[in-house]
Amino acid sequence: MSHVGKEASGGFVTLCPLILASASPRRQRFLYELGLEFTVNPAGVDEQNFPGENPARFVLRLAENKAQAVAGGNPDSCVLAADTIVVLDEEILGKPLDSLDAERMLARMSGRWHEVWTAYCLCRRSDKMMAKRAVCTRVLFRKLTPELCRAYVRTGEPLDKAGSYGLQGRGGFLVERIEGSYSNVIGLPMAELVTDLLRLKIIRPEV
Repeated sequence: MSHVGKEASGGFVTLCPLILASASPRRQRFLYELGLEFTVNPAGVDEQNFPGENPARFVLRLAENKAQAVAGGNPDSCVLAADTIVVLDEEILGKPLDSLDAERMLARMSGRWHEVWTAYCLCRRSDKMMAKRAVCTRVLFRKLTPELCRAYVRTGEPLDKAGSYGLQGRGGFLVERIEGSYSNVIGLPMAELVTDLLRLKIIRPEV
């Protein structure tokens, strides 16, 4: 587990030990920018979806499994875990196997709408606190030529991302329109998360 100090001044104050059960630098950045203190303890769980499991149930289950895996050894801490998936034609698109697989995914999404689902889970074992939520954002890709797909994949950015793109990075040029939460596509629906963090008295505004 690595400790992350408070980077930003102002914003919010953490009221209990907070653990982010994710190695995602994008999720860490969101918490940094709120001015929170937290530690990072990534959770490894089986990410295979069950037959007939819809996207919302799938990401909620993974987020809860990740949170519970870390909470077991940290009963007095508030654990935040999350999972993000991309869905096209009711098929969950994971991280690409290689560069060719990334190009194929991008070509499939060219000029079409897809969904990005992120679920998060907040839990604390000591008092059985639990909150979880799944949020969906619809994303429309511009029409892409094979050359554009190949050029983007050559940057290396898509290879560790579900759906083979990162909206917050070079992949921003792929997206023509978004319906819903922008931060949800990057990895955390911040409006909903902050609402729950405040409601559960995990954070408060700094005054």
